[in-house]
Amino acid sequence: MKVQVHSIHFDADVKLIDFIQKKLDKLETFYDRTVDAEVILRVNNEGIQNKTVEIKLNIPGDQLFAEKSNGSFEAATDHCTEALRRQIKKHKEKMMAH
Repeated sequence: MKVQVHSIHFDADVKLIDFIQKKLDKLETFYDRTVDAEVILRVNNEGIQNKTVEIKLNIPGDQLFAEKSNGSFEAATDHCTEALRRQIKKHKEKMMAH
């Protein structure tokens, strides 16, 4: 899957980008028709949970979105991919119903 990673006001290191790529590749086991993904990494200035990850997942005919904040980008990515996994499952159930 083609993944674009945008880091706002900082440079993401290669390890973080690889981690995100692996997590998103695992989503393809649930739905293999995924077109691409766009990931936005942002550091907020308030509180401990100051790292935000937004993921837009493009699938045929629809776009899935998840945004989570946590103390680290890795943990926020975990939460985002879990939310997207649930959305994919719901989307597939809707498709089967039609």
